Amino acid sequence: MGTVVWVVVLVLLVAGVFYLVSQSNARKARELDDAKAEARRWVERLGGQVMSLTGSNAAATQALADASERFTAAGSQMEQARTIPQAKLVTETAMEGLHYVRAARQAMDMDPGPALPESAGQKQAGAVSEDRQVSVEGHQYAASPHSGSGTPYYYPGGMVAGRPVPRGWYSEPWWKPALVAGAWGVGTFLLMDAMFSGMHGVGDYGMGDMGMGDMGDMGGVSDAVDMGDTGGFDFGDMGGGFDF
Repeated sequence: MGTVVWVVVLVLLVAGVFYLVSQSNARKARELDDAKAEARRWVERLGGQVMSLTGSNAAATQALADASERFTAAGSQMEQARTIPQAKLVTETAMEGLHYVRAARQAMDMDPGPALPESAGQKQAGAVSEDRQVSVEGHQYAASPHSGSGTPYYYPGGMVAGRPVPRGWYSEPWWKPALVAGAWGVGTFLLMDAMFSGMHGVGDYGMGDMGMGDMGDMGGVSDAVDMGDTGGFDFGDMGGGFDF
């Protein structure tokens, strides 16, 4: 009789474990479906804007080109998304593209539309609050809160290779090499220090604030992406920098 009882208990335990596992898997599947649906919604919204707008000046044309690049990247990421973090990354990429669209609309004196959510990296980086021109190593750079013939390149703000880049318009996209390589050069730290020191609304970019993590970035080591959180996602087509 005792043997029968133990068999029944064992069967009940196995059934219970199987039920809990199946419920957990079903919950994760629902969460993944929800995350992918949310990502798809933002990608479709970005695609509609990219397809319907044409730049009427250099700044708007450049911002729309960057938005189109984000749309292409988000589409590629969507095809590869197999985990919730990967689906959320698609949303972030599409959202970045919509920030470029919003900037393009402003550059063309159009209604920018409703405000977009800001990532933690964007909030930390702040925004360019005044026109500023600096010379670093014999090269002229400019930044402005507004688009213009001298500042046709927009960046929506965020963390790039572990360092904040404020939202604003620039004379050239000096942050892009760090997006590709995942590391900053010494000259860029000098530029940041000259460009943003003392500017209201942005962080402290003084060279004295560089820690060992920054020195690692300068040596070609990037801590911008935690691959452990992404399930081995392919970042090869990422051109943005939002928060990674």
